[in-house]
Amino acid sequence: MVCRRTVRTGERRVEEAGSAESCAGGRQWVIMGAMAWSWGYLAASLVGAAFVVNAFRPVRREPLSVGSFFAGWFTAELPLLHIVWQAGATVLFAVAGAFGHWPGWVGLGVTAASWGGLVALARGGDRARDVLAAAFEDVAVPLPVPDDAALLPHTGRQTMWRFPRLLYPLPRPVRAVEAVRNVDYAGDGLHRHRLDIYRRRGAVLSGAPVLVYVHGGAWVIGDKREQGLPMLFELARRGWVAVTINYRLSPKATWPDHVVDCKRAVAWVRAHIAEYGGDPGFVAISGGSAGGHLAALVALTPGDPAFQPGFEDADTHVDACVPFYGVYDMTGGTQSTRYGDGLLDLLERRVFKRRYRDDPEPFRAASPIERVTADAPPFFVIHGTNDTLVPVDEARRFVAELRRHSKAPVLYAELPGTQHAFDVLPSVRAAHTVASVVRFLESVRSSVLRPS
Repeated sequence: MVCRRTVRTGERRVEEAGSAESCAGGRQWVIMGAMAWSWGYLAASLVGAAFVVNAFRPVRREPLSVGSFFAGWFTAELPLLHIVWQAGATVLFAVAGAFGHWPGWVGLGVTAASWGGLVALARGGDRARDVLAAAFEDVAVPLPVPDDAALLPHTGRQTMWRFPRLLYPLPRPVRAVEAVRNVDYAGDGLHRHRLDIYRRRGAVLSGAPVLVYVHGGAWVIGDKREQGLPMLFELARRGWVAVTINYRLSPKATWPDHVVDCKRAVAWVRAHIAEYGGDPGFVAISGGSAGGHLAALVALTPGDPAFQPGFEDADTHVDACVPFYGVYDMTGGTQSTRYGDGLLDLLERRVFKRRYRDDPEPFRAASPIERVTADAPPFFVIHGTNDTLVPVDEARRFVAELRRHSKAPVLYAELPGTQHAFDVLPSVRAAHTVASVVRFLESVRSSVLRPS
């Protein structure tokens, strides 16, 4: 018994006879290859499903919490992107023969269930709008509505933001915005003492409100070009002057170098931002994670000489503060009891370079929750319930303390199903958050310009 097979010889195809055994062996290799693709598709489907499950139910205990964050971050904020790449992978596996055997069909069922979960995540991101709107109602000291309706978030912009960029799912510069890079705010030439200024391109600005943004990174990593960009671009597009700063990082820097640099940057803004079209009479501050901690501490310690060595008389007060998923208790607090001792260990070894039990006072003095007074500026605190790096309890306790003592408005948005650093990506949830922050800042500015 023989079979016919076609082989390539040089530029010609030649049909030759082969034994039944050789043909059967070839078919066996084809079957085995299809089976491998089938099992491979099932494995890939299970991995994708695990990412979706983690986005809903992240692992909060150390040391797995960091990995859980990275696995859930893109999944929760850009779920439609995940559907697109999974659909593309499914087509490729189908062409390879993955659905010739039962594992492939099981994998397809798992993938379909994952897509249902991803759609639910997308809908959850859109529902953040309602949570953010409710924050303006649940406030003891009401905020005025800006007189100019054009300053409020408008639906056209929001609709454009609803669909993440599938080819480049990261913030991109806005054509209407220009950047002034690497301005030296300390006068010493250090790279970590530079700031960038974003403002509306081509506009002759004068008296524009100002936002200073402080990047996160656990006080040891990060850069002014990496975080908060969707919010900074949107504010600049609307006519604000947005400033994002670098500051010295540990382990080279030792606390309080970090907050000293932030205050020096605010002092520079008060003294020089008019040269760039900004209004030194209205300066707000914001930041995420460690940047949220630093922003809150700057807002609560205006003129504190311990944090202003050599420039004690400089004006470092701010008119509003918007901390995202910040650390508000540097003594360990809820972090120690809920997720582990990683934060306190990091602070002791790299940031403060001393043990809390030997000298607790510097840790307390660095905790925004310990620095709340009646004179605190308006706050809009934003945190996610699924944050695996900083427990949401941090924000709850901090907001409770602010509302107990501060005479200014204190808004709080606790976003369901939301991970750490969610606002770094141009997601639907981030778009709604940016719109609400714009509304908050314009409202505070309105009350400053026209106090009751």
